Amino acid sequence: MRIPWRFVGCLTVAWAVGFGSTEASEPSESTDVVTVQPSDTGAALVNPAMGWVLYFYSNVPSNYGSKLDPCDTVDDYPGVSTVYLRIPWAFLEPQEGRFNWSLLDTPAQRWIAKGKQIALRITCSENWTRFATPEWVRQAGAKGTFYSFGSGPAEDGGAWDPDYLDPVFLAKLDAFLAALAARYEGNPNVAFIDVGTYGLWGEGHTFMSSQVPEERVPEIVIRHADLHRKHFTKTLLCISDDIVGHDRPGTRFDLTDAMLARDVGFRDDSIMVQPPPRSWYHAELAQSYWPRLPVILEHEHFGSSKKRDAWGDGSLLVKAVEDHHASYLSIHWWPREFLQANRAIIDRINLRLGYRLQVRRIAWPEVVTIGKPFVVSAEWANAGVAPCYPGGHMALTLKDNQGGIVSVLVNDQFNMRDLEVGSPGQAPTKQTNAEFIIGQIAPVTKPGDYQVFISVGLKDGTPRIALPLPDDDGQHRYKLGSITLRENK
Repeated sequence: MRIPWRFVGCLTVAWAVGFGSTEASEPSESTDVVTVQPSDTGAALVNPAMGWVLYFYSNVPSNYGSKLDPCDTVDDYPGVSTVYLRIPWAFLEPQEGRFNWSLLDTPAQRWIAKGKQIALRITCSENWTRFATPEWVRQAGAKGTFYSFGSGPAEDGGAWDPDYLDPVFLAKLDAFLAALAARYEGNPNVAFIDVGTYGLWGEGHTFMSSQVPEERVPEIVIRHADLHRKHFTKTLLCISDDIVGHDRPGTRFDLTDAMLARDVGFRDDSIMVQPPPRSWYHAELAQSYWPRLPVILEHEHFGSSKKRDAWGDGSLLVKAVEDHHASYLSIHWWPREFLQANRAIIDRINLRLGYRLQVRRIAWPEVVTIGKPFVVSAEWANAGVAPCYPGGHMALTLKDNQGGIVSVLVNDQFNMRDLEVGSPGQAPTKQTNAEFIIGQIAPVTKPGDYQVFISVGLKDGTPRIALPLPDDDGQHRYKLGSITLRENK
């Protein structure tokens, strides 16, 4: 079963009543109301299905994590959620059936220990190494083409591309993907996996390599996407926009529609390669994707972009996030050099990249009678550029002075996935009213004063999403104020 990236529903007034009742009970007697209007702290947020992507391997194994010590996870870079491991197939399976998984697992565990995720792309074509597809695949009978980078097929070319529909190649690739899926399918530490087995650098084009005839491309792309989906049914998959042409603008293409029908998401490889107005070509194409699936942006290698006068002052990167409704954004360079050169731009982007859930106002009774219903009203907005794809539900948690959890109250009828996005400073707001009862039957709840925390997460009250609020208890619950509980006499 696939991850439910799409959620169906509408925003209505939500009632969450003890014992699953769908009707509002008689509210408790009138009392003063505590109203809180929290301010956004401006903090960078690390959340599921969004964030900065640090490139540890960018095709060449030494780019860009090789300068980092084993203990260095670049914690000073705000908003890093994902570490990207893009590497040729030949390096992972140098001999058939014998795998070099440590190539992935070693860097992965450094960031997983910090609560981050990884993303993967396994490539079959590279211009800097002769066999990105393992040479043993060719020796097993797979057909292919030697090429000279930039000029096309050549018998004495320095690199080899497989025939991407060759049955021997596909059988070997199928077996490799099965082995990859045995380790990473449905793994909660994996954010996404690229369908990157077609084209130079896995970007879905061959105009600088083996020059596959254009009429063959749709069949190749669909076959490779289906192979990945065969093995990865629970993991978010995505594919480069270059499958329809690296510089071919358009709103819709049959091939990208076929990918969307397979829940294969969209990534733009690469923006800001050329100076304006040719900074990117597929922002319009992204519009059919972002309402359903996260959009991933990869900018050109920062140093190369600067040399071509394609970077400017960095404001184009902010515009790209806005235009594409991006959830993920690459750090396509040495991370600290990139941070030092672009800190102000990074801080601006962190206020918009992905989703940013804000509770604009929340109100609850100052005094509540144990065992009697009361209403909590809240107004929410998503200040980011993209939906909250994982969804989430508001929970109020009451704690005593020792930090013990006294009551957990979840509004499971209101899903943050349904919050709409808007222009900067123009996010639409939605109000929800939820009725709760504290201490109905059990657990035993004593009268007294308690602290009120808010969180967003699972329907069982487990927090999952960081909010731009102060006073975090360390588990993404944020203190808002207090409430008094009195006995039901």
